[in-house]
Amino acid sequence: MVDDLFAALQPGVAASGLELVDVVFASGVLQVTVDREGGVDLDTLTEASRIVSSLLDDLDPVPGRYSLEVSSPGIERTLRTPAHFAKALGTTVSVKTRPQVPGERRLRGTLVAADESGFLLDVDGTDHPPMRLAYGDIDRARTVFVWGAADRGTPGRSGKKPPGTPTGKKKARSAAGKRKQVVTP
Repeated sequence: MVDDLFAALQPGVAASGLELVDVVFASGVLQVTVDREGGVDLDTLTEASRIVSSLLDDLDPVPGRYSLEVSSPGIERTLRTPAHFAKALGTTVSVKTRPQVPGERRLRGTLVAADESGFLLDVDGTDHPPMRLAYGDIDRARTVFVWGAADRGTPGRSGKKPPGTPTGKKKARSAAGKRKQVVTP
């Protein structure tokens, strides 16, 4: 069903200048993920939600009631298609293989190459050459946001905390030096 929905929604979403990244249906929630070069803002997501909702009204693909969520992929993105893997080259990814694939099921490493049939993963913590995995061997894959990754220009941590930031070594105290008690309902 999800693949059919993806195929049905893709042209309408593309006509609005967006890329349909993912469609997931679970627990009565239809999640549609869209993106475009430079990212999407709230107005774009609102328009995408209108477009998708209209398309779904025409298709009526899900029997009964369901909720629709339209969102951006966020920092950590699901990788499903060869194009997704190609866009993520050079980044850290987390991969869970299908049970029948020999070796570790959960892998993390740098995505080295990707083509139409699979990808190469330089697995963290090993001296082995990059591991070749076919897309059919993958249960799930996503990018992993790495703080301070110099190759992406992402915000990093210098190891110093801003003044006044708690270090976790002291208990929170009031101005009088006594512990604060918080009552929750």
